[in-house]
Amino acid sequence: MKKTIRHWAKDDRPREKLVEKGVDVLSNAELMAILIGSGNREESAVDLAKRILNNHQNNWEQLAKLDLIDLMQYKGIGQAKAISIVAALEIGRRRNAAKALAQKTIKSSEEAYKLFAPQLADKNREEFWLVALRKNTIISLEHLQKGGLDSALIDIRLLLKRLLEKNATGFIIAHNHPSGNLLPSPADKQITQKIKNAASLLDLQLLDHLIIAGKNYYSFADQQLL
Repeated sequence: MKKTIRHWAKDDRPREKLVEKGVDVLSNAELMAILIGSGNREESAVDLAKRILNNHQNNWEQLAKLDLIDLMQYKGIGQAKAISIVAALEIGRRRNAAKALAQKTIKSSEEAYKLFAPQLADKNREEFWLVALRKNTIISLEHLQKGGLDSALIDIRLLLKRLLEKNATGFIIAHNHPSGNLLPSPADKQITQKIKNAASLLDLQLLDHLIIAGKNYYSFADQQLL
């Protein structure tokens, strides 16, 4: 029979450990165990959390790609627990995004990547994002589309409308490749040129287009493709 958390020494229980010693001393599994609350008949919450983390290389970015259905495949994780995990990971993503927005300006592809990464690095399907700029100063960051980057799906008129409404002078676009392949496809190149040409008619400058795959990125501007 498993030994449940309530039978552990007080100092070893995640919640009590957090109260007595602070959140910094908790392991990743202990933090997740607090979200889970309880395990199953064979595992404590900590053991279950360890198994989930081990299955994803103890990598929070990989874990953040899981949806409710993925998490509910684990015995002991019902919908309520899965929702808690997904919500906690989304809070972390939004915190990172807020930190990136605090930088105020973008002067390089690396700074642009830091802004887009919290939104795109761990997504399991393609998304298209836009940052509007005025003299390199960030005006806004927004999500424009889910799904593949296809010229038939991108509403360039909406993109330009958003930029004009914000009195932007320049902008950067980004999308992710969940496959991990950083190289732009023919469609990526085609839509980039199409957006650039349409924007130039309104005196709006496309400064860069980033392709993001995890912790790596590809910059059209760095490759002199703009």
